[in-house]
Amino acid sequence: EVQLVESGGGLVQAGGSLRLSCAASGITFDEYAIGWFRQAPGKEREGVSCMSSSAARTYSADSVKGRFTISKDNTKNTVYLQMNSLKPEDTADYYCAASTACYIGLVHYPYYDIHYWGKGTLVTVSS
Repeated sequence: EVQLVESGGGLVQAGGSLRLSCAASGITFDEYAIGWFRQAPGKEREGVSCMSSSAARTYSADSVKGRFTISKDNTKNTVYLQMNSLKPEDTADYYCAASTACYIGLVHYPYYDIHYWGKGTLVTVSS
């Protein structure tokens, strides 16, 4: 059984930092592109950042460029999202997902390409 388990969410003040983790079992991250997504209450789901299966390429949404960094540790089969300079508008449930490729920036994200989703972790940024 494949599982993606996110952790690291919480409450932080604006300007602060958090590091989210996505630990995988049943798959290895060199088989899939791994992306981070978020969904705020009343808003559509948004692709935030993605790393290609080879780790050669990373992609970030314009809203988080320069603030969020995706990385992975193959020895731990874990992908991370380092979030710095957090803003109240970053408040959302954050999910990791495994897909065939990265599509950050596309107007209509091809969610049909997502093979596995985690259950999410809540990030709340206070002003």
